[in-house]
Amino acid sequence: MTTRKSLPTDLIDSLLPDYKKPKDLIDENGLLKQPTKALVERALQAEIAEHLGHDKHETINNLTGNAKNGKSHKTVP
Repeated sequence: MTTRKSLPTDLIDSLLPDYKKPKDLIDENGLLKQPTKALVERALQAEIAEHLGHDKHETINNLTGNAKNGKSHKTVP
């Protein structure tokens, strides 16, 4: 298992200048909402890129037909 570095104290201080109570962190508009959303979105992008075999806007070199940001003509009977 890899060891994670701890966050620098000055970074934490800059993120929490007005911290008074736990609600300031976990509330609907709390500090944790934005980085949590960003981390989840980054993880989902990496997962879809791994699944499809290419990154967003990258030239597709697979023959499986799996692609993102593509389009095709559809016919409706």
